[in-house]
Amino acid sequence: QVQLVESGGGLVQPGGSLRLSCAASGNIFRTYAMGWYRQAPGKQRELVALITSGGYTNYGDFVKGRFTISKDNARNTMYLQMNSLKPEDTAVYYCNARSGTISIYWGQGTQVTVSS
Repeated sequence: QVQLVESGGGLVQPGGSLRLSCAASGNIFRTYAMGWYRQAPGKQRELVALITSGGYTNYGDFVKGRFTISKDNARNTMYLQMNSLKPEDTAVYYCNARSGTISIYWGQGTQVTVSS
């Protein structure tokens, strides 16, 4: 059983930056597409960013060039660099491994709060 562990969340002021990390307990990045999702209170979970095993990336429309997803296959770690954060980015951010459209593994989530 592979475990995904997120870190890097916290409280940041509007306009600030955070970098989230997702560490996988196994070598899965060459097998699965990896993604970041988020869920705000009272809202559905939504895709933030996706990176395929081959390195192709895709982002939610709301990202608009502010976030960058990346991964280090050798370290079994995925990252989400978030810049120009807005209060509406406040949510729990989850790491995900998927095969096609099927989610295989989820992390436990890390809270991101954007507030002055």
